[in-house]
Amino acid sequence: MLASVPPVLVAIAAGIVVLGVLIFVHEFGHFLAAKSVGIAVVRFSFGLGPRTPLRVQRGETEYCLSWVPLGGYVKMAGLEEDGTAGKLEGPADAGPWPLERTFDGKPLWARVYVISAGVLMNALFAVLVYALLAGVYGVREDRTTTVGSVDTTNVPLGAAALKRLVPGDRIVRINGAAMEGWNDILKALLTAQQPMIRIEVEGKAEPLVLEVPRSEQESRIALIDALTPWREPVIGEVAPGQPAAAGGVEPGDRIVRVDATPVRTWEQFVRLIEASPDRQLTLVVRRGNADTALAVTPRATAVRDPGTRESRAVGRIGVGMQLPPLRRYGPLGSVGQGFVQAGNAAGLVLFTLKGLVLGQLSARDIGGPILIGQLSGQVARLGLEPFLGFLALFSMNLAILNLLPIPVLDGGHLVFLAIEAVRRKPVSEEQRQRWTQFGFWVLVAIMLLALGNDLLRLVR
Repeated sequence: MLASVPPVLVAIAAGIVVLGVLIFVHEFGHFLAAKSVGIAVVRFSFGLGPRTPLRVQRGETEYCLSWVPLGGYVKMAGLEEDGTAGKLEGPADAGPWPLERTFDGKPLWARVYVISAGVLMNALFAVLVYALLAGVYGVREDRTTTVGSVDTTNVPLGAAALKRLVPGDRIVRINGAAMEGWNDILKALLTAQQPMIRIEVEGKAEPLVLEVPRSEQESRIALIDALTPWREPVIGEVAPGQPAAAGGVEPGDRIVRVDATPVRTWEQFVRLIEASPDRQLTLVVRRGNADTALAVTPRATAVRDPGTRESRAVGRIGVGMQLPPLRRYGPLGSVGQGFVQAGNAAGLVLFTLKGLVLGQLSARDIGGPILIGQLSGQVARLGLEPFLGFLALFSMNLAILNLLPIPVLDGGHLVFLAIEAVRRKPVSEEQRQRWTQFGFWVLVAIMLLALGNDLLRLVR
């Protein structure tokens, strides 16, 4: 359905949906929490800065759309941002309000609850979306632990033992833990606490020993990139109008040979196709109990090499591999999967954040609204299931980033409340204003960096 829509329009629309939904979920969490403890909510705004004419008053709360589409806010009685940061939330509340209806008039536990509610709502939203996906679509369980290919070009010296792995080897344990699927292998390589990683392979007397400290995150990522799982060369889907469809390839076909070259794995098949743009190939496929020879000419497609950033032509025929089987879940199982998948998403975000803070990942990888729009558009074109998965992942990302101890963010407010809990008195208005101003400009610097990275990606 989206194939005929220009990619730019899809990216803009999908980005608006992703940011709009998640901003609303976050602020709605603050709104519900404030109402539940009796704090007067003066304004619920989608967007920052001056208000547009699109606003309506319902009871004591004004619901409005503001001009700066980079967030939103819930203005509560008695809780005012200071200085420049405060200007992003429009005019002050009408007041005066009774002390018991203000944010500052509530006990510490209630204020912590209200400030934390946005993050909790984003996390809960991610759990619910993942649970919905598990219940409606099921979860693909990749049970393979067999190695399909090994590329040790970029691995660190301490991982040279990986060269002993060959396609067809089955990994059974890493550091003593049994491996039940490829995701287990990736997680074990990425998060192993010990610098020494022992990989036990079926049929090999001695384990492979890698020495890659966990602090060297880029090296750990290189380990993951070096290995691909064994995938049978079976066609899962055929895109209409593409060379494979024109040549008679059908879902379920097993690739036996490409010209005279026997094919054992899906990755080998892909390499052979990519190496033959605009050159007719003979695909021998097994369909049922018979082998059939089909003539297919891969279409030359320009791709950008991730290492050199240079464009090159590769062959494409418009097929996808057969995916691992789906496991269906009932209501309780779906909720359990929701928590599992949300936890995995949180771990991924924390891993990336740690790498950025420690300088183990490049700040050039930080993305802003343009990258969000591009990624949203790409997953939207893949269908509803991938789009919802991206929405859940980004919701967890937003939850964790909001916990950063930067004044203006929820994490900064929680730091002020933690100091108050220890000192038995609130942070002075002067100190709060100074730190809030500092946090505001830190946030502006991060946003400018992200936007700059986005623009550089566009011109590369």
